[in-house]
Amino acid sequence: MGFKVYKPTSPGRRNQTGFDFSEITKSAPEKSLTTSLSKKAGRSNTGRISMRHHGGGHKRRYRIIDFKRSKINIPAKVASIEYDPNRSAHIALLHYKDGEKTYILSPVGLKVGEDIISSDSVANADIKPGNSLPLKEIPTGTLIHGVELKPGKGAQIARGAGATAVLVAKSDDYCQIQLPSQEVRKVLSVCRATIGQVGNAEYSNIKWGKAGRSRWRGIRPSVRGMAMNPIDHPLGGGEGVGKGNHPMTPWGQPCKGYKTRNNKRTDSMIIRRRKKK
Repeated sequence: MGFKVYKPTSPGRRNQTGFDFSEITKSAPEKSLTTSLSKKAGRSNTGRISMRHHGGGHKRRYRIIDFKRSKINIPAKVASIEYDPNRSAHIALLHYKDGEKTYILSPVGLKVGEDIISSDSVANADIKPGNSLPLKEIPTGTLIHGVELKPGKGAQIARGAGATAVLVAKSDDYCQIQLPSQEVRKVLSVCRATIGQVGNAEYSNIKWGKAGRSRWRGIRPSVRGMAMNPIDHPLGGGEGVGKGNHPMTPWGQPCKGYKTRNNKRTDSMIIRRRKKK
């Protein structure tokens, strides 16, 4: 997908870029595969803000994505490549031979009219973008995305635009996957993954240009702790600019390098950390 550069008619337009949506082949979503999406504004079920800087944004319809790829050995034809406002990646509409329609994440190189399949054996599915297979059936060194962590739960790893993981090693029960963060971890060999890299890889190169585009996306402003009063943040207040304090959250939790992971149950699954010691 190419970039669209705007004329500098205002300070907000200067250096602003966007997508030309040349890959998109259909503008309106499949109505049967959409549902309403209520505003959360970063609040939990108790009504308290659990994620700061969320709120507002354009109204959206949620596209129901088939992350499980559970229709085994039923061929599907790619009907269209569509825009999804709920994620950075594009989505592809599939028409199965039995008449069912589903959405999947659109990988790089997937074209309208191609046939893809989800299978349990490499004998029934080629190693090409869009096909879904168990990890034990995929050759080592293959680029994959949409990796399951629990069999049948659906894709959890490498789902964002341009994301890709690499199958680096296989054994009887586990496969070793190099994640987008460069962490290497073990995953059960019966878990499924999709061949290829997630499409719309240029998403990270977009220059939003102005604050309003972030507000359209539901991102609210973020204020530095040192710009606040002492009652609002541990770094607030003081005469002049204080640089002696370590970065921390408003609740005193150290950040920027402080280890917060505490999941001993899955420590044994990590072969190499994303941050090398």
